[in-house]
Amino acid sequence: MRAARLIKMVLLLQARREMTGGELAAELEVSERTVARDVLALSEAGVPVYADRGRAGGYRLVGGYRTRLTGMGRSEAEALFLSGVPSALRDLGLDDAASAARLKVSAALDPALRDVHEGSAQRFHLDAPGWWQAPGTPPLLPALADAVWSDRRAAVRYRRGDERGGEVERELEPYGVVLKAGRWYLAARVPADAALPGREAWRVYRVDRFTEVAVRDAHFDRDPGFDLAAFWAERAASFARSLLRSEVTLRLTAAGTRRLRHVTDRAAADEALAAGASGADGRTTVALRVESEEVAFGQLAGLGPECEVLAPPSLRARVAEAARRAAALYGDLPPAGGQR
Repeated sequence: MRAARLIKMVLLLQARREMTGGELAAELEVSERTVARDVLALSEAGVPVYADRGRAGGYRLVGGYRTRLTGMGRSEAEALFLSGVPSALRDLGLDDAASAARLKVSAALDPALRDVHEGSAQRFHLDAPGWWQAPGTPPLLPALADAVWSDRRAAVRYRRGDERGGEVERELEPYGVVLKAGRWYLAARVPADAALPGREAWRVYRVDRFTEVAVRDAHFDRDPGFDLAAFWAERAASFARSLLRSEVTLRLTAAGTRRLRHVTDRAAADEALAAGASGADGRTTVALRVESEEVAFGQLAGLGPECEVLAPPSLRARVAEAARRAAALYGDLPPAGGQR
């Protein structure tokens, strides 16, 4: 365990050149005192780690010291070959580079581990697109990916997806691309010199709606505090909440409360159940946020008799009519467990 931590410390210092004790402790998930002991152990083993004292001090490797990638075990090699998504690399135009990288890593591995690439590919496969979706690569994705990699501005034309329609022209700073359920999105910032008053600088765009992309020669200074994963998680959650514009009132049986999260938005279901009120009959009344009455009708049909719609009246009437039609279809059958 400690040996792996020492190797990771050396690789971190090699990659970042200098780190504080607190930064190393956070990365290695240990205390700063443990970091100091590990640095001493590395120094005694001949690894030239230098410590700068004082409030602004930290640790660094002396004299451009570098370690080679050695001691890789089978599980580490297998995880490395599984770290890429083949379809995503192909969409981004990086499949040739990824193939070359895999060959170089394979050549550097111990001969006993040369089979891990083939073994991993035969055991695990990621199919990114969702069901019933024809896979397709947005033609302008490679150009946007190039702008992301090189931190260069891009002049784009974008087809709106809202009720306004039409196309707009934008000057963007492309920060990252995200593959979500088979669809590519671009996280970008509108430069200060192109931003409109009162409009947020950070935006998310669907890549398949770009109709033109011209990558500029001009570079932009990337915000060092930008975290793509955190940004996407916040925007995805915000988008999901924004869709829930209506509210329905339900009375659920015990089975209905257990199944509600499986037929509708989970966060909305958890919120509704947490604020629900239990009645003397054992059923729970909840106010559930939904996308629309039409969507709610389709979702709640999956609960059947475990859910009674109380409001709005139009949805209650619609569910009641569906129940009457269903009962008419099966009216010639005896009650469950009984005789006619």
